[in-house]
Amino acid sequence: MGIKVLLGEHCNLMRQGLRALLERQDGLEVVAEAANGREAVQAARELRPDVALICVTMPELNGIEATRQIKTHAPNTKVVAFSIRADGEMVTEILKAGASGYVLATCYVEELVRAIRAVMAGQTYLSPEVAGLVTEALLDGSGAGRGPDGHGLSPREREVLQLIAEGKNTKQIARQLSRSPKTVEMHRRHLMQKLNLYSISELTKYAIRKGLTSLDA
Repeated sequence: MGIKVLLGEHCNLMRQGLRALLERQDGLEVVAEAANGREAVQAARELRPDVALICVTMPELNGIEATRQIKTHAPNTKVVAFSIRADGEMVTEILKAGASGYVLATCYVEELVRAIRAVMAGQTYLSPEVAGLVTEALLDGSGAGRGPDGHGLSPREREVLQLIAEGKNTKQIARQLSRSPKTVEMHRRHLMQKLNLYSISELTKYAIRKGLTSLDA
């Protein structure tokens, strides 16, 4: 049987290109696509693919939080994350969230296929360019156990931070997270207090800098 792959990438052109490349490989079948992190989690819950290829900077729910939720709802699905960024702290965090692999978006399709086959064999795969950075991040221990933001934000606070950075207002965030506006405002206050940032523009810049979202997500 072939390896069933879920492809999560917000850029339509890149997602279609990846799908075309992967489906040319023997034994790989793209069973679903997702344009944002929430769609990726939902598809993983419904289809239980063998592997989920997840872009780290997807809109609505970034790759780190999407990975954490995929592994909660579809624990047998292996996650391979990809990003343009070679960031040891980010890679360490997404591995802690449950990913089995991390490749750079600049890699060739041969390496991506190698990563898929490696995680299916129970191995962890890291692009050579980031493997050393992960070791440095672990040895340095900076922000260890505190999340990719380095300030101990909860998963829910990181979700709210990403949605704020993507221009959502309180009512929109409340509706998307199925929470009350009052609860969202509480999370916003906690975010500002923990980060010592007190404007939307500051929160947005911070979220982009930490890789929780991107300008084109």
